[in-house]
Amino acid sequence: MIRGFFLGFIKIHILHHAAREPVYGLWLIEELGRHGYALSPGTLYPILHSLEEAGYVAAERANVKGKVRKYYKTTASGRRALTVSTKRAQELLNEILEE
Repeated sequence: MIRGFFLGFIKIHILHHAAREPVYGLWLIEELGRHGYALSPGTLYPILHSLEEAGYVAAERANVKGKVRKYYKTTASGRRALTVSTKRAQELLNEILEE
């Protein structure tokens, strides 16, 4: 059950960073790790692919030192979802902290 809660937080976190600048998998694993999320590539990449299939992020390939790396950037639809998610998270946080 808790894993399901955190999955939503992880998706919002990905959208947040990908809205600021293009991000790639290893960077996201390290960034999310700094926030206490221990993700393997086998967990992260299906999340990224589902966000891409839903139209919330778009991927672009780039050659970095001879290796192809996929960079993800939040789409307009993803920015709208992030805005709604941020508002609802703030409302929930305010309610939780009232008690």
